[in-house]
Amino acid sequence: MALYDMTGVKGDALITEHSLVKLKRSSFAEQNIQERTHLQAALRDHIDLIDENLHVVAEEFGDFEGANRRIDLLCIDREGKLVVVELKRTADGGHMELQALRYAAMISTMTFSQVVHAFARYQKSRGADDHTEGTARSDLLAWLDLGDDEEPAIPREVGIVLASENFSQEITTTVLWLNEFHAFDIRCIRLSPYTLGDRLLLDVQHVIPLPEASAYTVRVREKETAVKQAKESSADWTKFIIDSPTGSTEPLPKRWAMLRLVEGLHGAGITMAQISEILPSSKTLQVDGVFLDEDQLWDAVQAQLGNSNENRKRWHLGFPLIEGDHTWVLNNNWGSSTRKNFKKLLVVAPPGFHVREEGESE
Repeated sequence: MALYDMTGVKGDALITEHSLVKLKRSSFAEQNIQERTHLQAALRDHIDLIDENLHVVAEEFGDFEGANRRIDLLCIDREGKLVVVELKRTADGGHMELQALRYAAMISTMTFSQVVHAFARYQKSRGADDHTEGTARSDLLAWLDLGDDEEPAIPREVGIVLASENFSQEITTTVLWLNEFHAFDIRCIRLSPYTLGDRLLLDVQHVIPLPEASAYTVRVREKETAVKQAKESSADWTKFIIDSPTGSTEPLPKRWAMLRLVEGLHGAGITMAQISEILPSSKTLQVDGVFLDEDQLWDAVQAQLGNSNENRKRWHLGFPLIEGDHTWVLNNNWGSSTRKNFKKLLVVAPPGFHVREEGESE
């Protein structure tokens, strides 16, 4: 599939045969793009190009007994499943599907504590100021929308993402067969470089599964994962819908459902002082002054309340609640007591407010 520059089609310009300019397809080898130092480093910091629901926990991961192998990028998704990302800059992908299958098997027994350990080391290698395992654990639990008192079980199933300049028919045939008949979760993503003048552009295309089919596949796998995790884990992955006089939210993880309920109650006239008396004392912060900027708000929290900087990630700083000349912030860490706190808040809620679990009728 070709890409075109259609700048010449804009506005009132006369459309000519030169209005669409075909971009020149290049290659990583031609552009001297190296596999690890360029391609891998770029995707590591922009993993959302592959999937916005992936979080990198390790690079060049090789904690395998009796094997001298390294996973390009090891990720975890929103459901706690590990995902191997294998990168190639070649035009056929080589034997990357076989490598990735080996890696997936090797990490299929990893526990959450081992993932935390790997992520802490990764954070240290990236120069993070705080790279302790305690902070790594909190960061991962926040990514998974779980509370600090919850311990997720890492599923044995491992996802695989193959990203290459192109794929041989051998690879695509193998991947389609494994996905269809053996319930693997393998995705192929084509990374196509193009040139436009002196600029180098990248086209990212999901080849397998096709975008039209992936949404349904994702929903099916999410449901299967939730059922398994409910049996194996102490973590609560339930999503909640907040009903209010203004409408209903989409199904939300605990931290976002609690925020939307508090926002709704506050907007309906319930003061933050009332709300803070109902919730545990550790779940709200109040500072003097009106702050809409996250950095300024956190500076005020530290100056007035003395919170440490590593505690910053535990608060919904991007969603301050303004009341007079005070700013309130809600904690984003909600664990096993979430349902109890929902019920307490609903006692003071005006008519029309309800909280229900995903799949529960109104």
